[in-house]
Amino acid sequence: MDELDPALRDAEIAVYWMDRADAPAPRDPLPGDDRADLVVVGGGFTGLWAAILAKRRRPDLDVLLLEAHRLGHGGSGRNGGFVSESLTHGLAHGRFCWPAENDRLVRLGRENLQAIGEFVRDEAIDADFRLCGKTSVATEPHEVEELSDEAELYREHGMAARFLGAGGIRADVNSPTYRAGVRLPDAGGLVDPARLTWGLAAAAQRLGVRIHEGSPVRALRRDAGVRLKTPQGTVRAGSVVLATNAFPAPLRSVRRYVLPIWDYVLVTEPLSAPQWDSLGWRDRQGVTDSANRFHYYRPTPDGRILWGGYDAVYYYGGRTDPALARHDAAHRALARNFFRTFPQLEGLRFTHRWGGPIDSTVRFTPVIGCDRGVAHAVGYTGLGVAASRFGAQTALDLLWGEDTERARLRMVRDRPIPFPPEPLRWPLVQYTRRALARADENGGRRGRWLRFLDNRGIGLGS
Repeated sequence: MDELDPALRDAEIAVYWMDRADAPAPRDPLPGDDRADLVVVGGGFTGLWAAILAKRRRPDLDVLLLEAHRLGHGGSGRNGGFVSESLTHGLAHGRFCWPAENDRLVRLGRENLQAIGEFVRDEAIDADFRLCGKTSVATEPHEVEELSDEAELYREHGMAARFLGAGGIRADVNSPTYRAGVRLPDAGGLVDPARLTWGLAAAAQRLGVRIHEGSPVRALRRDAGVRLKTPQGTVRAGSVVLATNAFPAPLRSVRRYVLPIWDYVLVTEPLSAPQWDSLGWRDRQGVTDSANRFHYYRPTPDGRILWGGYDAVYYYGGRTDPALARHDAAHRALARNFFRTFPQLEGLRFTHRWGGPIDSTVRFTPVIGCDRGVAHAVGYTGLGVAASRFGAQTALDLLWGEDTERARLRMVRDRPIPFPPEPLRWPLVQYTRRALARADENGGRRGRWLRFLDNRGIGLGS
């Protein structure tokens, strides 16, 4: 292995959000055979919201949540902490996929984000939840017009959007790479995802939800209800919500829709006051660039910068084992791009580096469904911090046969195309990754393969 850059040399392979002395103690594994009215499989945002919303809607229900590792072990604890109002992976994608109901999806997404903010406030969850909006930036000439169109689309939907030229955007966040940008003060915000996870778990337990960590579900069988096999014993459930996201669900029919794509992240040491002054960044909002292989970045509450994205890595067979959190080449590329974006911070060091799998679908939006007492909500493709609540709520609607506006959505009723099985899956993903990289290098011009996918509403990426 090549020697790491000096900026990375002392960085721990650890998730910054979870690397805290005040993290909750592990909860006990399932003690043995058990039964419950509703079993939730997965202790990330979707699973926690499903448990909370189920108890709020049906307080007498006995709800049991089983997590294979620790709560937030997957994407819920490993993400950048961006909260988005979008349920459709952006306004343009929603308009392309569901033009007839896009206005409804926009409204439902805003209502969902508002409900999260109210819950965090009412439950006094200290998770640095800030609806500070975001900034999208253009670093290549062809991206400037795309951002101008994006700003107009936001305004069409009643949201504030300020298109800024190079001077304006650099006055907002100072990088010599910026050619233009869009400041979106109403488009979501930021949160500490670990503290949100821990706060949701505490709220769930106050409602009476039983939570067990270290309790993986190895198999699921429908038999006068549902039986779930764990290493500790069998759980009999009246019904089940699968909230496994990028990790293999105990039903093959769900796994075929999900592609685990690995995303990698760095976090810096705290910046000094002069370093922050060199950046501007007064609103401390999140930022994304506009490339196919895009970066996302944000300040942390203790004055660091989290920097992630760029490449999306798929491992043959959809591997999700913890050893893949270390990827020296991906972390080196991230560090190089960080200092290219902010050369005034040369000499800054990174303290944490990690990776985690994102649950992508071919259409970049969640797959929510129910079959014979087992509901599922998976496939948020990087925008699940807020959309997971909507997914959990809709999964419960379907599970209980409730005729709601959510359950009637085409986005929910129409199933996406499943990913092909191995050995076809891996080469197709690699071919698509190379095509996306070529498009970035060729002024945004999408080759034949990407146009073929676009015409069928299909994409492979983060």
